Amino acid sequence: MNFTLPAPADLSPLDQIFVNAKALLLGFLPEPLVPWASILIRIGVIAALAPAIMMYLTWLERKIIARIQNRLGPDRVGIYGLMQPLSDGLKMLMKEDLVPRGADRLLHLLAPILAVSPAILLFAVIPFGRNMAPVDLNIGLLYILAVGSVSSYAIFMGGWASRSKFSVLGAARSVAQIISYEVPGVLSVIPVIMATGTLSLVGIVEAQADQWFVCTPWGFAGAIIFFLCGTAEVNRTPFDMPEAESELVGGFHTEYSGMKFALWYMAEFLESFAVCAFTTTLFLGGWHGPALPFWIVSLTGIALIGTAVRLPIAAKAFGIVGLAGMTVLFFRDPAPSWLWFFVKTYALIFVMVWFRGTLPRLRVDQLMGFAWKFLLPMTIFNVVSAGIWLTAGFPANFIGSTAVLIAGFWGLVKVNNSQPSQPDRTYVLAD
Repeated sequence: MNFTLPAPADLSPLDQIFVNAKALLLGFLPEPLVPWASILIRIGVIAALAPAIMMYLTWLERKIIARIQNRLGPDRVGIYGLMQPLSDGLKMLMKEDLVPRGADRLLHLLAPILAVSPAILLFAVIPFGRNMAPVDLNIGLLYILAVGSVSSYAIFMGGWASRSKFSVLGAARSVAQIISYEVPGVLSVIPVIMATGTLSLVGIVEAQADQWFVCTPWGFAGAIIFFLCGTAEVNRTPFDMPEAESELVGGFHTEYSGMKFALWYMAEFLESFAVCAFTTTLFLGGWHGPALPFWIVSLTGIALIGTAVRLPIAAKAFGIVGLAGMTVLFFRDPAPSWLWFFVKTYALIFVMVWFRGTLPRLRVDQLMGFAWKFLLPMTIFNVVSAGIWLTAGFPANFIGSTAVLIAGFWGLVKVNNSQPSQPDRTYVLAD
């Protein structure tokens, strides 16, 4: 991670533990090698972090959905099933790679690689904490919008190369869906640019030091629109029309197996994490959080470890002693910035999984209509709302901004509900 900025003296060692660790490693190297070693460390951290996040997002999703459905989820391979992602990865490596006879073998191979590459590249600009952005681009917001749009090419390439009508249908659906939801997704971040005057993600987070944007009317609406559009762009429920197992047998990746299928799976989960991370960065204050003393965080962790039923005694003792030691060292320090970032991000991931365990898949007309007939005009109202908030004084800005959003929401609901609905179907049963 980019730890090129020197850590301010008033920041706690716990907050800058990764920054200081990198500085310590670079301190042993000759001066000419430091820039190259710094780049290699950043690349290595991202290369290790991305697969680990993907693997345990699959475990987390299976556990949450299992609880929603009154099941336990993975619990056989490792304690609480924690080794299940490794087992699944090993299984994918051992499975045979099957390619349809009429498929374009080169494109069939390149498509999943092209899908996962931008998902990993998105991690390069995520500000994980103070001084912990791998690269602080002055056009970071433009970078994520541009790189995130590459996935539609990969999906269509994979569907077309498979030479399967189910895959082609899924790919065509996906391109239409991604383009449709990219438009309101991009427009939803315009108020953030208006409020901060910068495209740097680090600058956007720093601008929320006093007030998170989600606490404003336009920020609240923008966060919901951006999160929903991101969820649709990564084909997550209830927007999983491109995969649609009940009708397309898996959609664009129907003809993929082994590690190629694992790469599609990896791209989806990494992009899901990126959507939640960028929502946190743009609207939820990024690494900023309440000045909560670390001892409260530590005691919470000790309580969770101590009450874990299936955790071995040795592991409990190790965890409790480790947290107790950290409490002694960092008793009065505030909770680290990187902890707040991951807490917010995983809270949004929980919401995304909650969607999957609760909501049914939308019909294709509902899917496209929601983007073009509701979200797109709603982003226009939100831009107007942000303009009122930024130009008028309190309380006129709050009243005017909220009034525009409520009026816009109410008007769009009325207009869309006034459209003629599909006629009731009449079923004629054979005698």
